[in-house]
Amino acid sequence: MKRGSDASAARPRLELLYVRASGSPGQECSLAAQEAELRATSTGEIVKVVRDRGSGLKENRPGLNRVLAMVSDGSVTVVRVTHEDRLARFGVGWLKRLFTVYGVTVEVLHPRKVSGRDELLEDFVSLVTTFAGRLYGMRSAQNRRRLLAESGQCSDQDRCSDQDHVA
Repeated sequence: MKRGSDASAARPRLELLYVRASGSPGQECSLAAQEAELRATSTGEIVKVVRDRGSGLKENRPGLNRVLAMVSDGSVTVVRVTHEDRLARFGVGWLKRLFTVYGVTVEVLHPRKVSGRDELLEDFVSLVTTFAGRLYGMRSAQNRRRLLAESGQCSDQDRCSDQDHVA
């Protein structure tokens, strides 16, 4: 679809369902539950279900990239999510604005109803939690490399990497 086109009023309802869970293991049931809820409330043709794993702060998620590609090539008219933060932790307004340029709407099954202060506090806690997790993950990787080097499984500590040694 061309940008700025008025053809969106005559277009059929083509839905893309986007489900996302954090990258931690065991989140498969969360993805399935989100998908089931979105399917049960669908009112159009479901073109694609995009399943993504990773932090909502991560900008380069494969699933989000597929969503952007499908929005820009005109193959969907509606992107549906269970909660706004499934699409992204921050910048959802920018995504909605971009989608609107292509004649695509975003539907949130459970919209947030919080005050500005509560929303700011939730965003702050989300940021701290995400960065703390990254920090602990980096420490864990450094400790694994150090232990591999100390055990003699890797001769050069700088060359020891998690990809080279699978536990």
